[in-house]
Amino acid sequence: MEQSHGRQLRRFLSNRLRNAAADVPDLVQEVFLRLLRIKDHESIRNPQAYLYTVALHVLHQHTLRSSNRPTSTLPADMVADLDSFLAGDPAEEAELEDRFEKLGAALHEESPRAYMTLLMYRCEGATLEQIGARLGVSRVMAKKYLVKALAFCQQRLAEGE
Repeated sequence: MEQSHGRQLRRFLSNRLRNAAADVPDLVQEVFLRLLRIKDHESIRNPQAYLYTVALHVLHQHTLRSSNRPTSTLPADMVADLDSFLAGDPAEEAELEDRFEKLGAALHEESPRAYMTLLMYRCEGATLEQIGARLGVSRVMAKKYLVKALAFCQQRLAEGE
């Protein structure tokens, strides 16, 4: 799998880690180590999608470790779901992946700017100032988008989608 997807995976991660490109080889290695730990590879319906899902979670954990921000910016339910996703069986992982995709799609429909703000903040580790500059809005407006996105996620999780 490294031969067929390694270069694309490195590019995928380096695009999301603009300020920490030196970490990309370590993150790629972590992704493939996690894939090696899976006992039932046949249960993975789409290996490429699964690879990128694992890569996003590795990237998320890296961002949390390297960030000075507290992890509480995500709703507690999302953090618990993410932790269970990383340690769960493939069926649970597929269900949780589907749940996150639906949540992301619903947020994107509700407010594309709030969706982008949440992605930039959580996945890229961008500051509110950086997000505001990229979206062409003030820091205060970027913060409002982030609050809106987190409130939306929290409400959807409380409703059970």
